[in-house]
Amino acid sequence: MRSALFASCLCIVTAAFAAPSPDPDAKNTTPLKPRVVTTFAKHDTDDPAIWINRANPAESLIVGTDKDTDGALLVYGLDGKEKKELSVRGIVRPNNVDIAYDVSVCGKRVDIAVVTERYARRLRVYRLPDMAPIDGGGIPVFEGQAARDAMGIALYRRPSDDAVFAVVSRSDLGAPKKGYLHQYRLVDDGTGTLRGVFSRSFGTWSGKKEVEAVAIDQELGYIYYSDEGAGVRKYHADPLAEDADDELAFFGTTGFARDHEGISIYATGPGVGYIIVSNQQANTFRVFAREGTAGNPHHHAFVTSIRLSTDEIDGSDVTPVSLPGFPGGLFVAMSTDKTFHFYAWEDLARTAGLKSASP
Repeated sequence: MRSALFASCLCIVTAAFAAPSPDPDAKNTTPLKPRVVTTFAKHDTDDPAIWINRANPAESLIVGTDKDTDGALLVYGLDGKEKKELSVRGIVRPNNVDIAYDVSVCGKRVDIAVVTERYARRLRVYRLPDMAPIDGGGIPVFEGQAARDAMGIALYRRPSDDAVFAVVSRSDLGAPKKGYLHQYRLVDDGTGTLRGVFSRSFGTWSGKKEVEAVAIDQELGYIYYSDEGAGVRKYHADPLAEDADDELAFFGTTGFARDHEGISIYATGPGVGYIIVSNQQANTFRVFAREGTAGNPHHHAFVTSIRLSTDEIDGSDVTPVSLPGFPGGLFVAMSTDKTFHFYAWEDLARTAGLKSASP
């Protein structure tokens, strides 16, 4: 009897701890339902990225990480079904992934997906849409550092010369509080292989937890990253910018249950839109203005919060491009039930009173 009673109490306590923390700013108490939920991953979904097929938008893809020592980069169609012939398996704990378009490789323009292979301490680069590797076996990161486990990644193309950079974050063990992130230029070596050339270390870290989520506003040239448990930090994406080492903003320091996670940027028009940040333990996304206020381009005001059906949200991605079945754009977020959820931006906008991209 005592064992049964103890087990019952344990279940009650566990359930209490598993319940999401409240977010009083959320516009909706009933979680918004996705239009599509993907087939199940084997291990632990973490971070998605959206690839738009510009020739045939209906054939666009979502790539996402399945996080384990025998992990994978999974590829889904817009229907949420895995395209097993494209998924890449045998990756040593893939963490985050991002996509860049029109990267020069052997004189041709190709699209790429770049994923952090955490325990191998390197980046893996795959050509889209066939997912062929073009990295010569991987690009090492954080060489000579005490903390080398690669976690977050975001890709940036410099408009002045089309140079493509990967900004990479890492686990917290032994990482410095200054220079937490590293930036690498991805360079074609002339044989069809992309190599990484170190460009800079930058970025402040609070020392509270770690930095995983990184996002880049390509149009405006800014990097945003989640300093978990502290807030969202902002820097220039161009390592040659005059004040490239200066922190431009530190926001989202209140209203989060605990961890700041995935960051996505939705443009409603040139220079305007939203910065969307996962409030992980509350199962909500907190939304900030992409544009600053008058006289301060780096003041990102809080706009609203929205509750989705995802659980313990890590990574997310968004596009303002309307795709079949997803008017206003597509928002993708992971869920701890080993799936990714696909939402139409129009549904988020209607629920939370947000704007949509101009047609």
